[in-house]
Amino acid sequence: MRPRHKVEAMTDQAPAPLTESPGIPDIPGKPVSASRTTLSHIMTHSDTNLLGTVHGGVIMKLVDDAAGAVAGRHSGGLAVTASMDEMAFLEPVRVGDLVHVKAQVNWTGRTSMEVGVRVLAERWNESAPATQVGSAYLVFAAVDADGKPRRVPEVIPESERDRRRNQEAQIRRTHRLARRRAIMELREKRAADGIED
Repeated sequence: MRPRHKVEAMTDQAPAPLTESPGIPDIPGKPVSASRTTLSHIMTHSDTNLLGTVHGGVIMKLVDDAAGAVAGRHSGGLAVTASMDEMAFLEPVRVGDLVHVKAQVNWTGRTSMEVGVRVLAERWNESAPATQVGSAYLVFAAVDADGKPRRVPEVIPESERDRRRNQEAQIRRTHRLARRRAIMELREKRAADGIED
């Protein structure tokens, strides 16, 4: 299990001091293509659930693995999963499917990144086009060897699709922050009213 870390996208508190190289005020940005990754895996009987289809947790692990590789590549070092914002299962995956997990950085903050993931499946022995079976958005925090937040390069969109994904990621970030604030305000109000959870 990965360690839990707070990331500026998830908190309104002052961020911890960042790890930066002395004399280097800014890190050069990186294009989306510099870290874009595809992970492929053939599903077997050991991956199935009680219904005989591939277990959602198996797909989620592949999603986290691919997203983690992208986050590490983009940030140039350690990156840990801070949250899985959304995981949508669109179609079942079956034994014998060749699953492709495509991941890229959609947005970057000071120490965090949103990684978007598309999951596609095709029969391992057929030439039919792959079908999208899932999608997910994960937030990763870049950390140093001591687990402290460190700066990440800005992601540079290279296409209209990249720009759209970047804009959508900013909307998701705004919603995450608003949701967190609303929940914290509700908890504070309940505590002030003497209601224990």
